[in-house]
Amino acid sequence: MFPRSWAPRRLLNTSHACKNVTPDNHKAIETENKDISLMDKLLTVIDSHGKCPTLYRRDNGPYISQVKIDLATPSLHAVPMRASSLWSEALSNSSTKVEQQTSEEEDKTLDKYPLSPRNMHDSYCEVLLPFSSSSQLVEKYTNASGGIRTGKLMEHLDSLAGSIAYKHMLGPGIRSLGRIQDHGFYIVTASVDRLDMLAGLDPSRDLRLSGQVIYTGRSSMEVAVKMESIGTGLPDETVLIGRFSMVCRNAITHRSREVNPLVITTPEEKSLYALGEQMKQRRQSNAMKSLSRVPPSSSEAAFLHSFYLKHGQGQAEGTDPGSDHVWMGDTILEKCLLMFPQERNIHQKIFGGYLMRLAYELGFANASMFTRGHVRFLSLDGISFSKPVPIGSILRLRSQILHTASSLEYPVLVHVGVKANVVDVKTGREETTNDFRFTWCRDIDAASPGVRHVVPKTYKEAMLWLEGKRALELGAEIRGLRTHGVTNSV
Repeated sequence: MFPRSWAPRRLLNTSHACKNVTPDNHKAIETENKDISLMDKLLTVIDSHGKCPTLYRRDNGPYISQVKIDLATPSLHAVPMRASSLWSEALSNSSTKVEQQTSEEEDKTLDKYPLSPRNMHDSYCEVLLPFSSSSQLVEKYTNASGGIRTGKLMEHLDSLAGSIAYKHMLGPGIRSLGRIQDHGFYIVTASVDRLDMLAGLDPSRDLRLSGQVIYTGRSSMEVAVKMESIGTGLPDETVLIGRFSMVCRNAITHRSREVNPLVITTPEEKSLYALGEQMKQRRQSNAMKSLSRVPPSSSEAAFLHSFYLKHGQGQAEGTDPGSDHVWMGDTILEKCLLMFPQERNIHQKIFGGYLMRLAYELGFANASMFTRGHVRFLSLDGISFSKPVPIGSILRLRSQILHTASSLEYPVLVHVGVKANVVDVKTGREETTNDFRFTWCRDIDAASPGVRHVVPKTYKEAMLWLEGKRALELGAEIRGLRTHGVTNSV
């Protein structure tokens, strides 16, 4: 046994969420925070130079992907990521035997779509949600507290990242994809590193979602995205920034496929490219340091040991560890869903953004039930996409509270993991397709219950608990350093 609207505020002091951060971890956290601020600044500078014109600056030119909002259509994206063909047609096509593509045929596909170098601004896309002028649109996005449904925005961000990646591959003039097989390749989301809320979502202001490719590897792309509150006579304000890792595959062989290289011209583009490269390298390095690969550090092990001695030792199986503590196994909340073709993407699989929204909403419900009150979203701390979710499958979403902490600024911080598994109804076996991590916070008033913490029972739960601790430390330092102005000079 082992152990409604939101505005950023200064992180004044923390309890166990951050006080055990090692110097090496603090340096890594500071680097992460600088990268977020630098990305925001560089994207804004490039916009102001006209390299990536926006709806509020220009309405012509080949780089803009202007989207007219149609309230009857759920797709709001420059290059739609939802399937436009009938499901009956897709079923008919899937019954046709597809022959193995030969090397010669693969070469012909590459000749049809040569790997021409692209400018960074060629892939720029944006989506405008005109909340200030459309009460109908606001109604479609309003949550129970009068704010904006963050899960629906995540759904759009995933589509936006896909649009950006395809636009990079097919050129800035692309408006629709048609049959993926005709292109000879397809693009999937490999992971989402972080999505950090930097300011509040104001339903009275328009919301602009934008992004572009900032780095390319051999078969991968790093896509930077951001959301901004704009209009109503106020300065534009970045409310969220994040990055997606996209990979390209051959449509027949499903092997990796090379992507178009980037042409870097301006100093800002050079900085963004270097930033994308650093983020990719850091993601690979962090994967090697994961607790699924290496043991926890001595300080982490000591902290876990003292926590378990205080709150878990001596508790009988099934016994409540204390009024303010809960066994991790007792925080599980799950649901099963049938995956219908209406939620499919252009690859005839379940749309990844839809899965993000489902995971977000289940995690939100679990965090609210655990903290016994309304919670506010702070960050998406990571998503891994292991396998696609087939249409017609049964999906089991399982959420669990992994770690909680408190600070003077955020009386309750809760880190939630959501795992998506596809269930084989014939064998009962389950296969993990996605792993999501989120952080929410809750303010406490005089009438609110006290903070509750989760206690791990097994070694596996202990490692999840430490992973949650790491995520809360990273998020708290990012928000604290940013609001303290540490990176203003970057």
